[in-house]
Amino acid sequence: MRVRDFHTGRSAVYADGGVAATAHPLATLTAIDMLRSGGNAIDAALAAIAMLCVIEPHATGIGGDCFVLYSPKAGMPIGLNGSGRAPKAATYDWYKSQGIDYIKMQSPHAVTIPGAIDAWCRLHADHGSKELAEIFAPAIAAAENGYRVSPRTGSDWGKLTNKMSADPDAAKRFLPGGKPPAIGDLHKQPELGATLRKIAKGGRAAFYTGEVAKDIVDKLRSVGGLHTLEDFEEAHPDYVTPISTKYREYDVHEIPPNGQGITALIMLNVLAGYDYGSTKFSQADRIHLMAEAAKFAYRLRNQHVADPTQADVPVDRLLSTQEAESIRSQISLNSVSPWTELDYLEHKDTTYLSVVDKDRNAVSFINSLFAAFGSGILAPKSGVMLQNRGQGFRVKEGHPNCIGPRKRPMHTIIPGMLTRNGRTVMPFGVMGGHFQPTGHSTLVSNMVDLDMDPQDALAAPRMWAYEGELKLEPAIPEEVAQDLARRGHKVARTETPPGGGQAIWIDHDRGVLIGGSEPRKDGCALGY
Repeated sequence: MRVRDFHTGRSAVYADGGVAATAHPLATLTAIDMLRSGGNAIDAALAAIAMLCVIEPHATGIGGDCFVLYSPKAGMPIGLNGSGRAPKAATYDWYKSQGIDYIKMQSPHAVTIPGAIDAWCRLHADHGSKELAEIFAPAIAAAENGYRVSPRTGSDWGKLTNKMSADPDAAKRFLPGGKPPAIGDLHKQPELGATLRKIAKGGRAAFYTGEVAKDIVDKLRSVGGLHTLEDFEEAHPDYVTPISTKYREYDVHEIPPNGQGITALIMLNVLAGYDYGSTKFSQADRIHLMAEAAKFAYRLRNQHVADPTQADVPVDRLLSTQEAESIRSQISLNSVSPWTELDYLEHKDTTYLSVVDKDRNAVSFINSLFAAFGSGILAPKSGVMLQNRGQGFRVKEGHPNCIGPRKRPMHTIIPGMLTRNGRTVMPFGVMGGHFQPTGHSTLVSNMVDLDMDPQDALAAPRMWAYEGELKLEPAIPEEVAQDLARRGHKVARTETPPGGGQAIWIDHDRGVLIGGSEPRKDGCALGY
């Protein structure tokens, strides 16, 4: 890995005993405290994600979903799909009979059964070492005693007054005094703290049965939802076999559909056919190739990626050499290919974390409400903000993501894991809604092709080909933008930073961990 420019940015973290990287310093510290007190990577990841569900309330929450890749002792990863399902009563015919042809964000029909807590409890039972009460204690304290609103969280929160105002319960908790808290203000969520105490004591049953589930169902039914207590009781996560592709000498692993991780693998398969890191390619060349690969990969995602238990998802074909060669045959270095409507709304709010412990157990963990504050619907007694993942469904008969009973929608959140010769070398993730496949591909290429360390790879200027535009961050030089425009790209500058990520490199030969954290967020990497 090359040495960074010390005039700008910050250094990667180097440590022996363990490293954690999250989107908030307090969550990273919480994970490190758990590791230093004898907990393993799963304990630390759960402690950190519980904390983030309190202190990053717009981005994540226990009313959302999660996906996890876990590599015990840096071996090959296993996957856990913690995404929720539609209610049993959510049939296509019902929606059509009601004249609903589109699922709105701030609608109870956008709320699938939250999968996060179920997945957390499964991970803890199978791989954790400490009691949930100890793991959740820092998050409970933050919820009950208060936490200081951080700059990126406060900035995003400040734009959401109208959304929070639509639900009286949400407004009461998240618009104190009728407005969002300012950066640095103390904010409390006592109802959420009490719910975390119940889960710490009673496990998944405390969320999916009893008074917490009743509170959530009652709230959703009161605004027209189809959810029932039976839907909550029957919720469950699934262990899944990760899908992967080889990129140079590494294998890149993702959660299989219904997640969109396959989109990143398709992109990498396309890029693998180019000497992407060669000096013969300019920065504009690399951006152009990434954008073109993204167009084709996202198009295939929209056509095929869905709940594989209720739709035929041709994973092998999509990841085949023939598919990559076909895409490359349609890409010109000097001109653009046509756009296709993505058919899914943009969103940018998620949280992702990486942890590696002293035994080299590695965790890649992503947890999300989908849009900022999800559906904007808050269950008042439990303090649970509910996600809007149901917007991933279409009310269109024959569409692979057509709404259906107990069906999972196409999901954007994707944790990643990099292995080499049968050993994990990096848990990584780049959050940011539909940007994530581009973020994963860019991060992997920055490290593998351009020899960056995790921190520089995350901090490097980003691009995103989306909705007919090639969006460039301000740090990308104007001459590069003009070069891309000459090739036919409709170039625009990003107004807000796309995505946010974390990564931890495991240098097995030297026994050192190298962590990086997203500079566009509030977080950091720490090690000991």
